[in-house]
Amino acid sequence: MKTSEFIAKLLQIIVLLLFAFGLVVIILMGLDVWLLQENKQLRQQVAQPAPAPTVPTMTAANTAQAGTKDFFKKPDLSSLGNSPYDSLVRYGYALIHETYKYLGPDAPNPKMRYAGNRLACQNCHLDAGTKYYGIPYVGVVGRFPQYRRRENKVGSIEERINGCMERSMNGRSLPVDSREMRAMVAYMQWISRGVPTGEKIKGTGLPDITLPDRPADTLRGKEIYELKCASCHGKNGEGVRNQAGGYQYPPLWGPDSYNDGAGMHRLITAAKFIKANMPFGATADAPMLSDEEAYDVAAFINAYHHPRPRKPGKEKDYPGSLERKPVSAPYGPYADTFPPIQHKYGPFPPIIEFYGGKNVK
Repeated sequence: MKTSEFIAKLLQIIVLLLFAFGLVVIILMGLDVWLLQENKQLRQQVAQPAPAPTVPTMTAANTAQAGTKDFFKKPDLSSLGNSPYDSLVRYGYALIHETYKYLGPDAPNPKMRYAGNRLACQNCHLDAGTKYYGIPYVGVVGRFPQYRRRENKVGSIEERINGCMERSMNGRSLPVDSREMRAMVAYMQWISRGVPTGEKIKGTGLPDITLPDRPADTLRGKEIYELKCASCHGKNGEGVRNQAGGYQYPPLWGPDSYNDGAGMHRLITAAKFIKANMPFGATADAPMLSDEEAYDVAAFINAYHHPRPRKPGKEKDYPGSLERKPVSAPYGPYADTFPPIQHKYGPFPPIIEFYGGKNVK
């Protein structure tokens, strides 16, 4: 091979090698650029947190609506232990279940005779405060402190209990730091487990009724009472006593009943209670009386001619807030010119309209 040919071949090989080397460099540089770009994108994705999975939010409102009736169960004291708190809850239940035994006029210790009648708290707050629409205690502690129209101030749960002691029980207030007061509050808290704090769940208080645009008919109410109520509460509203010293079925008027300052002495309140709970066995979902029957029998029970204890000083109720006074409060003064007899027996729609649809109790 000539020298010139050898040199030409060598140059060709060098050129091919340089071309191959350049191609490899270009490929590697492109790959590096691509890897850098991908790494940048990955870093950006890592820097941004992944969206959280969508989980339904359980607010107080929809917690209260979910399984509301599950909150209303008769108390199972067997589930309590032996701690001081459990003992306090048991005592609270006993006070509510047999108030007359511990706090009534026949209580062994004269200093403990705070109630002026032989009723039990559960005569109004049915099933020891656990019945659906039976004026239950379920959730009540969590709604205090709250504004109370009757006192025109923000009040405590203890003050609310004492309101019942002075009116429904026709007695006197318990010391707010007494073991009895602490026990009743502890019991109310215990049966309210799981209820969202501050939430008024369905089944508390009393259900609404449709009020007729007429005065209550006490004669019709008497007929209904004799037909459907007297077998338990007595022909003369005297109730039926039990062996423990209280009542199996409470008196509805007379010296051992609630006084004329109690909430149950208001026709609308009494009618709602009767419609949702009476006669025995009735429920809000399966009532035994119509709205008008409950309205008339409530008027008969609370009629003027039925004697009951008097609450002194009730004319001082609703100080500075007479416009917030319930339209069926059967005693003055009032912030309107409707006659007292209409506040007692109705018709209530005109009074309700006067107050702009408020104070319907």
